[in-house]
Amino acid sequence: MFRFDHPSSFILQNICDITGAVFELKENPLREQANTAVLKWFKGFNVYDKAQGEKFINAGRFDIFAALSFPEADIEHLTTCLAFFLWAFSTDDLSDEGEYQSKPEKVRRGHEISCSILHDDSAPQPSYPYAGMLWDLLRRLRANGKSGMYKRFKQAFLDWSSSQVQQSLNRNLDRIPPVDEFILMRRCTIGAALVEAMVEYSLDLDIPSFVWEHPVIIGMSQVTSDIMTWPNDLCSFNKEQADGDNQNFVCVLQHAHNLNLQEAVDLLTKMIADRVQDYVKLKKRLPSFGPDIDPAVHKYVDALEQFVQGCVVWYYSSPRYFPDIDPRGKSKAEIHLLSKPISSDPVQMHYGSETTNHP
Repeated sequence: MFRFDHPSSFILQNICDITGAVFELKENPLREQANTAVLKWFKGFNVYDKAQGEKFINAGRFDIFAALSFPEADIEHLTTCLAFFLWAFSTDDLSDEGEYQSKPEKVRRGHEISCSILHDDSAPQPSYPYAGMLWDLLRRLRANGKSGMYKRFKQAFLDWSSSQVQQSLNRNLDRIPPVDEFILMRRCTIGAALVEAMVEYSLDLDIPSFVWEHPVIIGMSQVTSDIMTWPNDLCSFNKEQADGDNQNFVCVLQHAHNLNLQEAVDLLTKMIADRVQDYVKLKKRLPSFGPDIDPAVHKYVDALEQFVQGCVVWYYSSPRYFPDIDPRGKSKAEIHLLSKPISSDPVQMHYGSETTNHP
């Protein structure tokens, strides 16, 4: 049994400074044009009522996220990338904090509805709004993306959606996974492979499948996944602890190493810095795949780096994670914990199949 006794605040370093030493930040000038088109598209699915929808959009600032993450995309591809964000975050919120939180059977049912259209290009658009958005995204990806990217996107969706089901099971059981298990699962729940497919799509690249199987490319993928994911857990920790959600790397580290909150935050910050250096070392080992392939690979690597930095900067820019303060431009900020419902019961943990008493 483990009790999370958090203090009233903690100090958060500016991770943008750590990642910004290696990853470039750029912004797409077509942001407003893409945002106008995509908001009309999103509202047509009636995912939220008017008040909820405005809160989701205004707190998310997903147009800024897309502009920072896909700075070189043309308007057609940027529009689809922004639509991807709205679909992904609204779907993720459904299981993270919405009506399906801690209801794995409902998360699984949504997964099954979405999977039913994944391999049938002639399937009608589902009325279930989250699957309906995915249906339209798949149509767009087929229309102006390469077949290899499309295949990778579909597999990435299966992995991501399945991980959402597993995470919901963990929440339902109040189960805190071991560190190694959590790292692997978190790469899936953040949708890292989906992101990589969208980065490839954003520049209309056509990279052969054998490139993705190279150990250095795989290593770079894993490292960048961690670098974009772990800062999310730092920035979203306050929001999630207020929801009673312990499926966060900070909580996992606290539990695994018996750390207080500040110690876990500091450890995760150091781990991010270490992963940035891991990336630097891996990039030096990037091989040549031949003169016909190298230009596309180098464009992809540059775009992935831009996505990573855009992602981290967006975390610090979004009221979704920082509704009351603006930590940008500061070396560190004091984060005061949001209040949560009072419970007299300690958090009860389950380990594997044994019970000892989870964007």
